[in-house]
Amino acid sequence: MNNNVLRLYEIANSPERMIVGLMSGTSLDGLDVALCKFSGVGMNTKIELLAFATVPYDDDYKQEIASVFSKREVDLEKICLLNGWISRIHGQMVKQCLKKWNQPLAEVDLIASHGQTIYHAPKKLHNQSKFGNATLQLGDGDHLAIETGITTVSDFRQKHIAAGGEGAPLAAYGDFLIFSKRGEERIMLNIGGIANFTYLPSNLNVDKVFSTDTGPGNTLMDAFIRLHFSGKYFDENGALAARGKINEHLLKRLKDHSFFQQGFPKTTGPELFNLTYLQQAMAKSDTLDLSVEDTIATLNRFSAETIAEAILLTTKDKTDAVFYGSGGGIHNPVLMRNLAELLPGHKFLNTDVLHIDPDAKEAVLFAVLANESVSGNNLKFGEGKNGIPNVSMGKISFAY
Repeated sequence: MNNNVLRLYEIANSPERMIVGLMSGTSLDGLDVALCKFSGVGMNTKIELLAFATVPYDDDYKQEIASVFSKREVDLEKICLLNGWISRIHGQMVKQCLKKWNQPLAEVDLIASHGQTIYHAPKKLHNQSKFGNATLQLGDGDHLAIETGITTVSDFRQKHIAAGGEGAPLAAYGDFLIFSKRGEERIMLNIGGIANFTYLPSNLNVDKVFSTDTGPGNTLMDAFIRLHFSGKYFDENGALAARGKINEHLLKRLKDHSFFQQGFPKTTGPELFNLTYLQQAMAKSDTLDLSVEDTIATLNRFSAETIAEAILLTTKDKTDAVFYGSGGGIHNPVLMRNLAELLPGHKFLNTDVLHIDPDAKEAVLFAVLANESVSGNNLKFGEGKNGIPNVSMGKISFAY
């Protein structure tokens, strides 16, 4: 037997696995690195988050990714060059973190790498009849495995698409396995660049699990801040939004898009919700001269209303559901106040009360997917309904 396969067999059958989960989102703020210890699989999964860090990207990295990010026309040579380059940088960051945490590389069994999303193209967005759903994440798993010397599981979204999904959101799988609780309806709300949520039923009926993107989370607000403030990447503590006034004319135009009339589940990205989208809405609402503060306040409300409306439409009879938040948006008090106002009667908590740092949650969830990919026993995710195919995800790259 090939030694790599034998080692993978040993990892799969070990009572415990050490897995590093990696997530790099559309905000391009940094690489989330989560060191996790696993035992069990499926509904018996036990996980301990041992360490977490967000390693910030330097300006060079951000500029290189921005040169191809969410653009329909790009330099093909640059795409080729970035694929390995991203992995080498991520690998160096992983090694830095493990050294800082006094965690020997040889004791880490797997890396679970999301990669860097460059373009997300569900069929509902591209509307080309002969093509299906598509998405592209750069950051090749082989390069990452060689850079770190650790077997790497990567490129998770392609299997989801191959099996009929849109490649997102993938949170439903990990959310169900590690956050479900009998007797409590839960909504796992993640507000990253794009906002998404997973509904977890109190009876643990996997057929009732539901997950969808809702529209923009932070992506429009962040892009607008970067446009107007050099060196700033987000509205820290919602300070600008707090000083602004919501413009109802602009808000109405922002919500006037076919995406919000599409059925659920659905996915989207900055390919749609970007500064061009904002500029068009401002032109149609005659608000091109709107102040920065009023614009950011309106964008904040836009994210809140589209999140709340999606939740109310899909879980309207779940009025006692408890919300568990994660992602950068939970640190924006104006956004969270808007959500509390729009979803009255619900309890809002963060995943830290469930022993998972809310900023680490997405990286942790990819570690969960890797654990299932290598050690899982083909858990059937119900009947594969609600855009959640019955698949294990991730490609395996050996280090040697």
